[in-house]
Amino acid sequence: MFADRMNRLGTETAFEVLARAKALERQGRDIIHLEIGEPDFNTPQNIIDAAKEALDQGFTHYGPAAGQPDVREAFAKHIAEDRGLAVDAENIVITPGAKPIIFFSLFACVNKGEEVIYPNPGFPIYESVINFIGAKAVPIQLKEERDFRLDPAELVALITDKTKMILLNSPQNPTGGVLSSEDMGLIAKAIGDRDIWVLSDEVYSKILYEGRHVSIAQMPGMLKRTILLEGHSKTYAMTGWRLGYGVMNKELAAHITRLMTNCNSCTNVFVQRAGMKAVTDPQDKPKEMVKEFKKRRDVIVDGLNKIPGITCLKPRGAFYVFPNITGTGIKSQALESALLEKAGVAALSGTSFGKFGEGYLRFSYANSIENINKALDRIATYLSGRAGA
Repeated sequence: MFADRMNRLGTETAFEVLARAKALERQGRDIIHLEIGEPDFNTPQNIIDAAKEALDQGFTHYGPAAGQPDVREAFAKHIAEDRGLAVDAENIVITPGAKPIIFFSLFACVNKGEEVIYPNPGFPIYESVINFIGAKAVPIQLKEERDFRLDPAELVALITDKTKMILLNSPQNPTGGVLSSEDMGLIAKAIGDRDIWVLSDEVYSKILYEGRHVSIAQMPGMLKRTILLEGHSKTYAMTGWRLGYGVMNKELAAHITRLMTNCNSCTNVFVQRAGMKAVTDPQDKPKEMVKEFKKRRDVIVDGLNKIPGITCLKPRGAFYVFPNITGTGIKSQALESALLEKAGVAALSGTSFGKFGEGYLRFSYANSIENINKALDRIATYLSGRAGA
């Protein structure tokens, strides 16, 4: 009854766990939400006001499929100034959220049977869409001993004549790992002059606790073959607004625009106006949010490392920790379920992010310090009780 390709399409477990947690809350349970990757801050008021003003001005109709020209110009200027890249409005395609750029890039650039290298553990939509289009998903393991940074030497070993695209994500979901300038240079060298696209997911670029964000597009010769993915959801607490964009060479932008025309017609125009305000106004609010995330990171990392059986690296970016739970003797999926059902803490199994996530959990610290401490107490109590049983 249904197309065979639907059997190859995965999901995002965070939303499934959220639904289970909400169901328990409806039964009267107190659940601490550390499962969903969403800032718990409200969208800054200047952005909300810009959307209201745009509505009042009549921005309620269709717009160009690639995005409104002045908004594309603003995003291009932001990227040019922030990353030092020579891009303009014609390099920008605006989409309803960042995920369409992942979908459209793979559809536009990769044929059935060709290979795509992607980080594992990594954002589950990567592997899902690669499989969906009939390409071959080739995982590269992100290892704890490298601070969950992709190993360029391993990348070289995985590249074949069939490799068509490499997916990068830094700062990274789920581990919080961050690729260095040296890493990026080695990755660019590994690719060399091969006909390989790079999809660089940089949606957490502004949630960085030390150093400066580095993009593969900044490496010599890489801009023309890089699809730089950015979005407003994380930086500006705009998850429900659905606003993202891709930065790419102009030939590819024309193809991605045709996919937009066929799929979405255009991105919500008053949301685009709000998004333009977000990148052109002073960045005080996002910086304040990152300062708070850093405080929370330190609390949850210190707390997890005090729990017997758990060890946790301190992430350099994003708002996730990816603790090693092998010392508990419990498999990742089993501990995810037990913490939710018995301790009232919603987290995600490391295997939600690929096979190499076994032995880990992901906690989002996009919650208050009070709730984080409460969750740490519940986790410690559950594990100590289990050990003493």
